[in-house]
Amino acid sequence: MSSAAKPLADREILVTRPQAQAGHLARLIEVAGGHAHLYPAVVIEDVAPPAALGRLHEFDLAVFISPTAVAKAMPHLGTWPARVRVAAVGAGTRRELSKHGIVDVIAPDSGADSEALLAAPALGDVAGKRIAILRGDGGRALLGETFLERGASVEYLTCYRRLAPPPPARAWQAGELDAVTVSSSQGLANLFEVLDPALLRATPLFVPHPRIAARARELSVREVVLAGHSDEQMLERLVAYFRSHE
Repeated sequence: MSSAAKPLADREILVTRPQAQAGHLARLIEVAGGHAHLYPAVVIEDVAPPAALGRLHEFDLAVFISPTAVAKAMPHLGTWPARVRVAAVGAGTRRELSKHGIVDVIAPDSGADSEALLAAPALGDVAGKRIAILRGDGGRALLGETFLERGASVEYLTCYRRLAPPPPARAWQAGELDAVTVSSSQGLANLFEVLDPALLRATPLFVPHPRIAARARELSVREVVLAGHSDEQMLERLVAYFRSHE
């Protein structure tokens, strides 16, 4: 098959999404001729279901921070309470909600972060509303703080824990990888803890958000490439980059 049909032929690309989310991007890379190496930069650990899930009907709005939050919370819920509106940070989270029959979702038209969701007109007036934010442990405080400033009450529901991964079974050497993809700032920090920092600084790093790109530059990564939030946009950026470097 021609190089045009296999634009990532023989490219070695490290995919660091959490395990449950990495398969689609890996398949896209393989179809394009590349070799996808799966190494989750964030390990997802189960926690006890938050007690507040049992009184979700008391809230006015439930905000899901990630597809993982949906996957971990929904098995512990019965019928979704009709009075509770649903919001999602990004298209991936909205797609995960649709798998559970929830399709009337407030979500950004573009972007996949707290800033994009907060700009949604439906969330401009939340004064007096009770809002549940379903997420992993920790994370950014912007969403909750902004809702509080807008007059809402906020409760965080921790649905999973995020951990750094163990060192990989195989230690990649300088020059063995053509690209590294990273989907979160925490994942980037974890990689610098468990992989060779010199390798990471010398390998083109593809990220979906300017905030992650800025952090990578602070860590002295030599080449940071900003892609979109979806797997398809990440693939498109990988292909464009390597075509320009042929």
